[in-house]
Amino acid sequence: MSIRLLKPTTPGRRGMRVIVYRDVITAKTSVKSLVKGGKRSSGRNHRGVITIQHRGGGAKQNTRTVDTRQQRLGIPATVRDIAYDPKRTAFIAHLIFSNGEQSYILAPEGLKQGDKIIYNPSTKVKLGNRMQLKSIPAGVTVHNVELIPGQGGQLARSAGGRATVMGLDGGHALVKLPSGEVRKIPETAYASIGAVSNPEHMNIKIGKAGRKRKMGRRPHVRGKAKNPVDHPHGGGEGGTSIGMKHPKTPTGKPALGYKTRNRKKSSNRFIVKPRPRKKGRK
Repeated sequence: MSIRLLKPTTPGRRGMRVIVYRDVITAKTSVKSLVKGGKRSSGRNHRGVITIQHRGGGAKQNTRTVDTRQQRLGIPATVRDIAYDPKRTAFIAHLIFSNGEQSYILAPEGLKQGDKIIYNPSTKVKLGNRMQLKSIPAGVTVHNVELIPGQGGQLARSAGGRATVMGLDGGHALVKLPSGEVRKIPETAYASIGAVSNPEHMNIKIGKAGRKRKMGRRPHVRGKAKNPVDHPHGGGEGGTSIGMKHPKTPTGKPALGYKTRNRKKSSNRFIVKPRPRKKGRK
């Protein structure tokens, strides 16, 4: 897979970078039984209130049913195709099991058409295989990691995402997450071998506003450019400041560096090493 830099034939294409999908994508069509229509929320909740700003519109996207639980234990599968999923940054792999069943899974980096994979509590440490954390040696890269056994993968699922198994400690596995956090996870939880595909996603440059609109992103308006009724930063004459010591969200909550995680959350005891703080934040 490679990144293509487009010729600057227009101002919008100047510096635009796109992924050359033909180097990886082998599927020409999607599996009808694994695809269903998608519905856009446009950033609104069940009452129609905007909870996420600047969302709406965009091209129609069908939802691929991606199996993150991967619970078909002991049944070998063959990779039929590597496919594109419009609703996620990573690629997906179309699997055909020996009993005839089919599914989509998150494709790890390096997985190719025709490869064989299997799910088992303990199996060979091979790209794409899924097993319990207690069976994975220290230092191995994993993805789609479960937090609670049987609940399905929740960690390291986006493009290029990877976690590292650090070792075992009293019924738990120490796993270093993509954020840098080291966390205890039950050793019976499952994880897939390898890093998530499409690591070049971070190098994409959108280039023009119209391309962003097709992705369902509407124009972003500064809070200080709005009226006081629409945003806490709004109001004032000319280029005035926001008029407060710390910035706030549209709903009035602290923003930029404010910790939202509950300090009394019961799962805090499983965090061995917190994620490092970003530079410039207090």
